[in-house]
Amino acid sequence: MNDAPPNAPSPDDGALSLGLDLPPQPQPQQAAGEYRVLARKYRPSSFDDLIGQEAMVRTLSNAFKLDRIHQAYILTGVRGVGKTTTARILARAFNYELPSQGINRPTVDMPELGVHCQAIIESRHVDVIEMDAASHTGIDDIREIIESARYRPVMARCKVYIIDEVHMLSKAAFNGLLKTLEEPPPHVRFLFATTEIDKVPVTVRSRCQRFDLRRIESQVLIDHLAGICAKEGVHVAAEALALVTRAAEGSVRDALSLLDQAIAHGSSAGADEIGAATIRDMLGVADRARIVDLFENVMKGDVASAMTMLKEQYDQGADPALVLSDLAEFVHFVTRLRLVPDAKPDASVTPEELKRGREFAAVLTPPVLTRTWQILSKGIADVRHSPRPLAAADMVLVRLAHASDLPTPEDVLKRLQNAPLSTGAPTSAPSGGGGGGASAMAQGSAMRAPAPLAIPQNAPQAYAGPRITSLQEVVALAQANRDIQMKIALESDVRPVRIENGTFEFALAPGGSPALAAQIMNKLREWTGTRWVVAISNEPGAPTLKETRDAKEAEKMRGVRAEPLVRSVLERFPGAEIIAVRTIGDVEPLTNAYAPQAGGEDVIYADTEIGDDDEDL
Repeated sequence: MNDAPPNAPSPDDGALSLGLDLPPQPQPQQAAGEYRVLARKYRPSSFDDLIGQEAMVRTLSNAFKLDRIHQAYILTGVRGVGKTTTARILARAFNYELPSQGINRPTVDMPELGVHCQAIIESRHVDVIEMDAASHTGIDDIREIIESARYRPVMARCKVYIIDEVHMLSKAAFNGLLKTLEEPPPHVRFLFATTEIDKVPVTVRSRCQRFDLRRIESQVLIDHLAGICAKEGVHVAAEALALVTRAAEGSVRDALSLLDQAIAHGSSAGADEIGAATIRDMLGVADRARIVDLFENVMKGDVASAMTMLKEQYDQGADPALVLSDLAEFVHFVTRLRLVPDAKPDASVTPEELKRGREFAAVLTPPVLTRTWQILSKGIADVRHSPRPLAAADMVLVRLAHASDLPTPEDVLKRLQNAPLSTGAPTSAPSGGGGGGASAMAQGSAMRAPAPLAIPQNAPQAYAGPRITSLQEVVALAQANRDIQMKIALESDVRPVRIENGTFEFALAPGGSPALAAQIMNKLREWTGTRWVVAISNEPGAPTLKETRDAKEAEKMRGVRAEPLVRSVLERFPGAEIIAVRTIGDVEPLTNAYAPQAGGEDVIYADTEIGDDDEDL
């Protein structure tokens, strides 16, 4: 009886079976190539590949040609503009060798990979040391660099130390690096990269050549993304690339990461071309055309339509904070069109957006746009910290709609001055806001002239308080009411412009408090029993009482110093000083020699102070 398993080899096969035979193993499939993200795949490897940094490339090219290579460079700029990439390209340029063409010197012209280039690009060269200062912050890490810098390079022409985020080093680490950084060995180069240049000590910055890498312009970045899409064989609409560029805010790395995400998102949707709608869904942003419509409804005071539009965009996945941010960006765009109409618009701005922005700029004044910006700036922060973002965003739109009509303080003051007396019932404000912004949007051309304010029946027909026409009288009121603090403020900080009939306009002296107008208005109402309108004016105003008094004292002092007798006394007693100037009515005459003259003219006396060294004279 044969108990062998059916698949077991028989003794006739010429091999002895031990019962340990295993079934044949499947052959491993060839591993697919690891995917590299676009930001790494298309990272520049030479200065020819860098975009948007022409000034830096030109400076470095000339320095290499003239053999004026510095021992340390510091590269700064926002995220993703190529600081670390530029440092690696510089390390490659320091050590470039191409024996086939007889090149063995530092150069920025690198037509092909040299002996050390591939290892430097892959961050595995023994003589190019990269260190992340965020994880190596202490003096011990810097001590290792100082010790190893004494030894010559193993393979390359020079040793290159690349320290990323150098501002993260500790104070002791910076101090330990100073001496080596100032006088390094001839075979050592330092390359620093940082996003926060202000945190790098000035002693370090003064030892380095600094290059500020700029944000990439929108059109340059759009062209760069379009070229990468062509290489990848994907079709992305121009409007979609503009949205990616706008979201990247000038960062190449951010733009490539978003493009990578957009390609994956569009491929999953099965679209032949990735359009703007796909990018908006991916980023959670609103349609720019709908943002413009939202702005129009808000400035018209149509709160209901504005809230409905916001809810629709929220239901489609838009973040309320991002919607308000886009709205604020459009407000800034309209303001620029209003103040700088000939400026070239950004490449990411669509023609329709430019056309409607110019229409808004023609009818909305800077005060209205400024107020809208301020409300949005505060509202965005409130929405981001609110547990109910949509409700918080709705309330921001309500504030915008109702504030679009509010006149400026100057307009209120003029309307109060020119308002005719009316015995009719007070007019009610429109329910939806509207005025500065809404009335202009309704007419579609220029801002409507503000309507005069109607005075209620029970309001006083005219100013009935005490007649006050000068700042001195206001100061006297403060003195009579024993308000010394207000008296000092009136004398020192108030430059009067106009005081009459219950209206007080003044300019604020340097250092004065902006809240002084409200304080003066409350005090005058309390002291006179009548309502006052107090406002800070843009006009320069007359000098303050203190400035006038100081000017008079200075004039008196100059006159006294010009007196022959006083001048001779000052010359006779070196170190003597004039400390006060008083008229005959202020003090008794010291001697008969200085008595008033027969003509009744006042004689001015000068009190002098003589030093201790002159007591015996």
